[in-house]
Order: sequence, then structure tokens, then C-alpha cells
Amino acid sequence: MTDVRRRTVLSTVLTGLTSVGLSAGVADAADGHTAPRPHDLAHNDVLFVGAHPDDEMLSFATLGQWRERHGWSTGVLTVTRGEGGGNAVGLEEGPALGLIRETEERAATALAGIRNIFYLDKPDFWYTLSAPLTAGIWNEPDTLERVVGLIRETTPHTVIAMDPRPFNQHGGHQLAARMAIEAFRTAGDPHAFPHQITREGLTAWQPRRLLAQNYRFDGLLGPSAAEQRRTDPDTGLPVLGVWSGVPSRAHRTTWARVKWDAARHYATQGWAALPPVVPTDPDALGSEWFSVLAEDGRTLEAPVHEQSGLLPLYAEFRDWARRVGMPWLANNAQPLYPDRPSTTIPVVHAAPVLNGLEGEGEYPGPELPLRHWQGDETSAADCSATVKLSRHGDDLYALVRVLDERKGAALAQDDLKRHWRTDSVEIALDPRGAADDTSVTFKTGILPFTAADGGPAAERDADNRQGPAEKTAPGMRCVSTVTDPYQGYSVEVKIPLSELPAAADPERFAMNVLVYDSDTDDRTGQTRLAWSPYGSAQADPYVWGRARLEGYQPPAGRPTTPARPDIPTEAARSEDSPVTLRQARRTGVPIAGGARTPRARG
Repeated sequence: MTDVRRRTVLSTVLTGLTSVGLSAGVADAADGHTAPRPHDLAHNDVLFVGAHPDDEMLSFATLGQWRERHGWSTGVLTVTRGEGGGNAVGLEEGPALGLIRETEERAATALAGIRNIFYLDKPDFWYTLSAPLTAGIWNEPDTLERVVGLIRETTPHTVIAMDPRPFNQHGGHQLAARMAIEAFRTAGDPHAFPHQITREGLTAWQPRRLLAQNYRFDGLLGPSAAEQRRTDPDTGLPVLGVWSGVPSRAHRTTWARVKWDAARHYATQGWAALPPVVPTDPDALGSEWFSVLAEDGRTLEAPVHEQSGLLPLYAEFRDWARRVGMPWLANNAQPLYPDRPSTTIPVVHAAPVLNGLEGEGEYPGPELPLRHWQGDETSAADCSATVKLSRHGDDLYALVRVLDERKGAALAQDDLKRHWRTDSVEIALDPRGAADDTSVTFKTGILPFTAADGGPAAERDADNRQGPAEKTAPGMRCVSTVTDPYQGYSVEVKIPLSELPAAADPERFAMNVLVYDSDTDDRTGQTRLAWSPYGSAQADPYVWGRARLEGYQPPAGRPTTPARPDIPTEAARSEDSPVTLRQARRTGVPIAGGARTPRARG
């Protein structure tokens, strides 16, 4: 996950636990619905479709209560195993991390009575806001085929999707939602993927209800909030709330507390560090919310409100919504972005000395304040920062000063992946000023201190080329000064513009500077600052500020088309998971949503 602030369970748990009181509308939707093959171990009444382990946590309390109240079983379809995420408990990454995250997901969901988790073995890479970029990595047509096959295999009456809307949300979440919506619409069509029927022995299956997670109502607390009729402010579609103060018979506590306990199983994501404190006041507990996209197998329609002047990612989403016959989903999809900050990066005639200090004439431009972006709002002494910029020749220089009351965890020099887990600085550069996602940008994360009295360390992450800076940006240099006694630090860095994936356009050059603050030793963050603090400020180039390069002309011959991005595509495999193999033998559902062996279906 991630992505912090991609509507993660972490933020949900901290801002209002979801306790599950089932809305009457949800209960009525399937009353009298008989499971088509109750003896078929592949069947689940509900199928949740997510991108990563832990995505189901935003609906966990609902799923648990449905099981206790109505006897509905839930299957979880998780497209990836989250191997692109961080690891707060070890050095495992890639497929090894993915298998750990599968173990976490199975332990967490078991508390809601969930037995079947179906993985598609698609690769999880870094945090992106781009569904189109994700679609290329996941092989979108193949993913859709597998989701359709699993709906036909598990025959649910209800499908739950994530929110498909693009703003401030992980591209994997967006695409998983799109796949769920498209599969809901096509699984009942015998002409869609007909080989699943003619060669694999499946039958077309049309679920009755399609829900999508809705995060617009998280601030509504108390049992009465979910009892009121509500509609989504953008689409006008009905919204169901499921309150969390309802007690669980099996667990003898509220579903809010069960959800909290389940979330703590995700130790790699830092959630084991969450204090096991849940409000007992019913009015302090929130709800889980869902937009109703379809009832009785038919799409609910809503008025369409066209937006003009759409940026490319939002135009692509509008076109998708039209293509699937639900154009109202794109209503107000593009937010009203605030004006970007802007500055001019002055040229200096002598290169700054990299020592973490400002020498005379080294940074003649303005001191740019970093403002609160995400997490806890704090005093200036607890966390505040500024940056100054300059250029000498083909090298960009930045001096970031941070006031900080408490050190976060000191990571090892070889534990650079996902720098936001502790105190760090991030510098994001868009050389052409026209990026739709970060795959054509340069992003570096810098740790001001490392373990064993180590100095600073730098990496590149979620950009055109990832990995330790000495390999991915060999011309880059950084130093830091850390106060003793600790009151903060300074980071000074030189970034050759030749390290960027394309020639820098001096008039359109864009950037953001971010600071991550952790006040704990458990590799979790508390506060984030940014020069341009809006939305997903680290991942959305539409937000980054303009930084005119005074007097700069790129060397002749430097390409203006960004280099092809290097995106990790190695995924954890179901064949390497004993528990997944046992599940396949028990249910008869092939691993990774693969082709079925024809068999008699009762």
C-alpha cells in the first residue's frame, strides 16, 4: 500500500474506525438470494477486488458483519501481493516481500471469517497515480480476463470494487476498480471470453450488486450517520454506510476493534506499531461507505456533468467511463488544482561547497518554505523546513534545512528502499514540465543519517530509474549536518541535470521538495511537508511547482524525449505459496486465475 494517504486503512483507523452496522439497503439487496451451488467450495457470496494485500481493510468490518448477520461468505481477489511496498520489519523486498504480505493478508482477513484469497500474480511496483501506466505493467486485457473468470468461478451475488476515480489515489487501486467494474458488466455475457465457457467448463454469471468504496464520508461518526439516506456528491448515486460500533458475537467486541486488531497484522506496512486503543464511545466510531453502481445486475444511471480543460490522466478516465457505459463516474473527477508555486533558480559563478552549510553567494535566491502536506500538524520546532536552490553550469544544487525535535529510526545503508519510513528529504524533478506520471521524472530520497553512525544515503524511487543513487545517479552528491544535541539537520545535494531522463526545459522545468518526519523508532512516519503541498504531492507532477532555470541552455544533443522507464516487473508467484496451492486444491480454482481444466459442474 501506500501509499500513505491513498485512503489506506492507516488513515481510516486513525481518523474514524469503521464499525459495521449493515444498512438495510445492503441487506435487502440479497435477501432471498440462494447461492447457485452451495456445495461448490469455489463459491463466495461476496467478492472483493483489490490491488494489494490490505486493500480489503477499508471494507473489513462490513465483510465481517455480513458473515455474522447473513451468513455471507466473502472471497478476496488481490491482483498483486504488494511487493512494491515498503517493509517496516526487515530487508525483504520484491517477491520475498510479496509472500510475507500474503501471510499478513490471510491472517488479517481470517478475523472476518475469510478463507479464500485469490491472487493474480501481477507485479506491484512503486506508488503511482497512473492507471494507464499500471495497465501496461499488468497486461490489462489478461487481467480483465482473469477477473471475469474468477467471478464466473466464485459466482458472487455482490462485487465490491475500490474507488475508480483518479485523483490522489494509487493507480493500482484505480485499475483494480476498473477491472472489477468491467468484469461485473461482462461476466454474464457468454460472448465475452467464450473459451472460459466452451473449453474450461464455466458458465456466464451475472452478479446482482456492484458497490464501490467511497471515501467522501469518512468524517461522519456515530451510529445514526449510516442510517441516513445519502448520495455521492459528484455522481448522485446512492451511498450506503455500514457503521462500526456493532458488536461481533464471535469476537465479543465491536467490529471497530476487530478491524483494528486485523490491521495490526500488516507489520510490513508499519501498522503493528498502531497503539491498540479503540474508542468505546459510539459517537467516536465511523462507518464504511459504498457507492451503489449496479442493482439487480443492471447499472444505475446518473446525470452526466462534463468537465472541460481536462489534463491527460483525467481525460483518459473520462474516455474509459464512457466506454464502459458509465460516463457519470467521471463527473468532477479532476479537482480544481491550486496555482502552482513558482520560483527562479539563479545561476552562480562558483559551485557551492557541499558541506551542509550556506556559504556566501552560494544560494542567492529566495528561501522557499515547505508547508504541511499530510499527517500530524505540528509546531515549527517539531517539524519545519525550507529549501534554497541554485545552479552552476549543468548542476542543480539544493540546501534543505529541517527543524526537528526527535530523530526517527536510523536505517541501514542497505535499507534505502521507501525512504518515507523515517526522517528524509525527497527532491522530485520534471525536466520537461509536462509529465503525466513520475515514470518520466527524476526523484531522489535522501536519508540525513543512517545506522551505525553512518552519514547520509540516497536512492531513487518511483521514477524513471530506481535504486541506490551511486548506481542510478552516479554524478549526484549529497552531504548532511545533524545537530548535537539533536534539533534537526540540513541536507545539501548536487544533481547533474544530465542525470535527468530528458533535457531540462529552462522555462517549463518543474519540481517539488518534500520532507518526511518520523518521531518513532518503528519506521513509520508522522508528518509530511512539501513546497507544493496538494493531493499526492510526491507522485502528481501536475502539482509540482515551476522552477525557471535562469540562463540555462541544455547541451546540444541531449534528448528531449524522456528515456524509457525502468519499472520492476518481478512478482511473487502463487506456485511458491504453499497456502495458495492448498487453497487451489480445496476449491478447485486454479492459481493466479489461470485456465481451468474442464470438469463437471453440479
